[in-house]
Amino acid sequence: MRDRIVAGNWKMNNDLAETEELLGKLKLQMVKEPEATVMVAPSFTNLYPTFQALKGTPIIVAAQNMHESEKGAFTGEVSASMLKSVGVNTVILGHSERRAYFNENGELLAKKVKAAIDNEMTVIFCFGEELEDRKSDKHFDLVEQQLKEALFNLPQSSWKNIILAYEPVWAIGTGETASPEQAQEMHKHIRNLLNKNVGKEVAENTSILYGGSVKPKNAKEIFAKEDVDGGLIGGASLNAVDFMAIVNSF
Repeated sequence: MRDRIVAGNWKMNNDLAETEELLGKLKLQMVKEPEATVMVAPSFTNLYPTFQALKGTPIIVAAQNMHESEKGAFTGEVSASMLKSVGVNTVILGHSERRAYFNENGELLAKKVKAAIDNEMTVIFCFGEELEDRKSDKHFDLVEQQLKEALFNLPQSSWKNIILAYEPVWAIGTGETASPEQAQEMHKHIRNLLNKNVGKEVAENTSILYGGSVKPKNAKEIFAKEDVDGGLIGGASLNAVDFMAIVNSF
């Protein structure tokens, strides 16, 4: 059975005091045995305090990004080994905001994924189409291209460390959400691509998350779809009650 996962991407929000306040509320809301694996991704400056604060809870701490090199003259960057040294073994790569604002392309992301896998980290790999791609009926081809560029060169053995996160860019932070049927259609397409390019076992066992304005009111219907295994949550993850309601939608 594939892992059910709900991951909160806090993006560039919350200083240390705000992070500690949110973590305290999360721990109060957290049930002893949640129906899904729960992750949160604070800013780099708050990774270690978050890791310390969540010891003894089932919540996993993830990073929002990392550099593809192990070390060197890359001012302002953070490596996989640095993340691991503060207790972080999961990283989000390929988020649409990294692609759009920092020009991250498939070639670079392939290097980042390899660096994470070489360091035995878990990768939440994000991908998805812009509104114009969907309107021009290119969304299936674009998603295939994004996966091919960064992931389809990996050996089967590496896929145990890969979580996929489909995010229609037009639904991120806009209040617009792909319908449950649209989400299922794309998730099924992704699983078929895995089956064709990597193998049946990987296709059946890889968790595929949906990201794009998931809220407590729509999470249950989206998560009920056969090929949707959870969500990568943005804005709603900054509210402990809303985030845990999404987790409990399973």
